[in-house]
Amino acid sequence: MSVLPDRWIKKMALEKEMIKPFVSEQKRENKISYGLSSFGYDARVSNEFKIFTDVDSVIVDPKNFKNNSFVSRKTEECIIPPNSFALASTIEYFKIPEDVLVICLGKSTYARCGIIVNVTPLEPGWEGHVTLEFSNTTPLPAKIYANEGAAQFIFLKGNEKPNTTYDQRNGKYMKQLGVTLPKV
Repeated sequence: MSVLPDRWIKKMALEKEMIKPFVSEQKRENKISYGLSSFGYDARVSNEFKIFTDVDSVIVDPKNFKNNSFVSRKTEECIIPPNSFALASTIEYFKIPEDVLVICLGKSTYARCGIIVNVTPLEPGWEGHVTLEFSNTTPLPAKIYANEGAAQFIFLKGNEKPNTTYDQRNGKYMKQLGVTLPKV
C-alpha cells in the first residue's frame, strides 16, 4: 500500500471527477488553506452546520438518533459552544476508486486551537459529500470558517481491489449530500 502524490490526485480529479469541485493548488489568501497538497487534498467545509444542543436533554443514541439534538445554521462562521461539537460537510464531492482507501486528518490550524476534526475513512467505491465533525475541546466558544480548509484527505492505493467495495455492499452513506446524520 502506498500514499499517492499530488500528480495522481490531480489526474484522477480531472479525468475521473474523483474530487469536484477541484482546486489544483494550495490556496491561502488569508484563509485556512485548501486545495491540492504534496500528498493529499485539503477539503473545504460548507456553510451549513448542525450544532449540538442539549436544550431538549435527549440521550445521544447512535441507534435511535434524534434530529432535535442539533440546531441547523447556514452561516459563514459557525460558533461551537464549549465542550461541544458541530457537524458540517465538505464542499467537495468525492468518488473514491475501487482500489483506494482515503484517511482524513484535521488541519493543524484548528488542532492548535483545541478543535478536533474527525472523519471516518472513505472506503473503496464510496462517493458523496464527506460529513465532518468538529469537536470543541476547550472551555471557550470556538469558531469554524465556512468555505475554508477543514481537513486533509490522504489517498492510499491498495495492492489489489477488495472483494467487495462500499458501493457493492450498498453502504448506508453512499452518495450522501450535505450533512448526514447517523443511520443504522
